[in-house]
Amino acid sequence: MRFQDAAPDARAVVYAGIQAEPLVARAAALLADAGPDQRVLARAAMNGMSTDAATWQAMAPTLFGDAAAGRPGPDGDRARSEAILAAALEVAERGEQVRSQVRGAIVESLTAILAARRRGATGDSAIRRERRILFDGVRAEIHPYDVTVETPGAEEALDCKWGARGISADVLHQLDDARTHAADEDVDLTVTLVVFDARRSCDVRLARETAPRSATRFVTIETLDDLAGDRIAGAER
Repeated sequence: MRFQDAAPDARAVVYAGIQAEPLVARAAALLADAGPDQRVLARAAMNGMSTDAATWQAMAPTLFGDAAAGRPGPDGDRARSEAILAAALEVAERGEQVRSQVRGAIVESLTAILAARRRGATGDSAIRRERRILFDGVRAEIHPYDVTVETPGAEEALDCKWGARGISADVLHQLDDARTHAADEDVDLTVTLVVFDARRSCDVRLARETAPRSATRFVTIETLDDLAGDRIAGAER
């Protein structure tokens, strides 16, 4: 099993420009240290239903009201909540197609940041973006994985989705096939699907799917911080 950079085709060139936007890095960095309520707020605001900050502040008094500063943990940091909301509204103000691309890039960047925090990761040399995984005698997948952990003995392939609607049979098959092919080469490859959406929404989506997923690790908006922990053996959670 070996990792390889994705081919620099038209899609890769366009998406690289999206990933390089300062807004993507800023939002991902803020969300990496955010609390659960702040992340839920960001997801809701980025959907573009309203770009009025006062409206969102009124809907989340525990993040912006007088009691916010007294709450323990990241959710009690009102300044961070304001910064997260500001970044989310910048995303919301984009056109529908660009907004969708930016949101996807943010989830990928957030995943890479959190994965780089786990024990044994060695920064850019271990956490890579847009990489293919090649196996001897197996036709290579066209689409690369969003994030890969390339630490020897703790390899992992992660696909990232903004919402549960992004879960498809193709995605589930690609992840499980990679795990199976790696096992054929005596490599314990963990495969993970990161979805910036509620676990319940993912469960509803998965109820319609018959593709194999019992050995795929699922990380949702409630459990994002698990990405920073030690690798968990692939198992549906």
